[in-house]
Amino acid sequence: MKVDLLIRRVCVDDDRPLVDIAIRDGRIAAIEAGIEVDAAQEIDAAGRAVIPGLVEPHMHLEKALLHRRLPPTQGTLEEAIRVTGILKSRQERHDVLERSRTVLDMAVRNGTVAIRAHPDVDLIQGLIGVETLLELREEYRDLLDIQVVAFPQEGIIKSPGTIALMEEAMGIGADVVGGCPYNELNWDDTVRHIDAVFEMAQKHDADIDMHADFSDEATDQRFAAAGYIAQKTIDSRFQGRVSLGHVTSLGALDPEELKPVLQLLREAEISIVTLPATDLYLGGRNDQKNPRRGLTPVRALQGAGVNVAYSSNNIRNAFTPFGNADMLLIGNLLAHAISYGTPEHQAAILGMATGNAARAIGIDGSYGIAVGRQADLVILDTARVADALLDIPARSWVIKRGKITVVTRHTCDIHRHGCKCPAHGESTAENKQGSSAANA
Repeated sequence: MKVDLLIRRVCVDDDRPLVDIAIRDGRIAAIEAGIEVDAAQEIDAAGRAVIPGLVEPHMHLEKALLHRRLPPTQGTLEEAIRVTGILKSRQERHDVLERSRTVLDMAVRNGTVAIRAHPDVDLIQGLIGVETLLELREEYRDLLDIQVVAFPQEGIIKSPGTIALMEEAMGIGADVVGGCPYNELNWDDTVRHIDAVFEMAQKHDADIDMHADFSDEATDQRFAAAGYIAQKTIDSRFQGRVSLGHVTSLGALDPEELKPVLQLLREAEISIVTLPATDLYLGGRNDQKNPRRGLTPVRALQGAGVNVAYSSNNIRNAFTPFGNADMLLIGNLLAHAISYGTPEHQAAILGMATGNAARAIGIDGSYGIAVGRQADLVILDTARVADALLDIPARSWVIKRGKITVVTRHTCDIHRHGCKCPAHGESTAENKQGSSAANA
């Protein structure tokens, strides 16, 4: 058998011996020890761990890296929306492209192979976020897959004309219908917002991804819409096609109040995407004693069988002043925040950035380390898969559809010096991509 790429001596499972992975035509052709094939290209992983490519299911690219343009003074959600609204009104195409490329390059270097991006579609910035992302989707097609959400950040009902813009966005190539139902003036309008999103999704046979219930409390019904969305999903026969970001108000519910919502979410096969960098930063701002963490109840959701993923959300703006598009770093943060420290818990966190996230954006059918699956892989500079969140190691090789896109050189060269610990040595990345993305 002739293959395009052969990865030798790689750790897929910490409890099993090292194996080789053969890749042909962008897919995994074999996973076994001692593969004998004619390979056009070969990697000696020297015992390093491999994981499926990381997936960011919820990012805002056109609003990234705005943190120094109009710095906030209070750090609240309300201020973030106001400041970002001002900056959105000044958006220029070349600047949006430049900032978006910077974040995409970060993501590629950090092992991300797919992103679902949520550009704002509203009367402030029009379609500039969608249009630039469609351009970048083509530009980066060999490095990562980009899904584009038509996201009405400023609301739909209170902002007449937004529906027409969303329709235009779907018409020119957006993949997913977005929603922000809490950003309406009352509960009736929140319901109308949700209904409009489902109507558009059905019209275009598109998936749905909404920002929902972003609050420390569930007393305002606009921020307690998860149950209604779940029932709407079931009634519309959209099971498995809806994702919700934030959903922090679920953490304010008593266990008995939460239970029926969890049951509906599971029945609707809704994915919940927690955004710890943003939610921890903005949540619990008004608490003077025992401040809340402001996160969706990950433990309870997982226990109820709901698919949970996480993502970076914003990168260096008023909503999230930090970030470098590294899913392992965000996973480490989440693990601390929800007290997920046991080996089983750490494995669950890594799963939220890989298989769970792939499911959340609907690519799980072709994703993962198995024969026949798309060869989107990250070889980590650590010897155990279980140490991914502990070490946050360099991404030694990133592979997209069977092509090496990133190589990280190490001062401790295992192949020349026989070092048996792949975690040794400092790293500098050498990007192998052949696009306009910046070198690492």
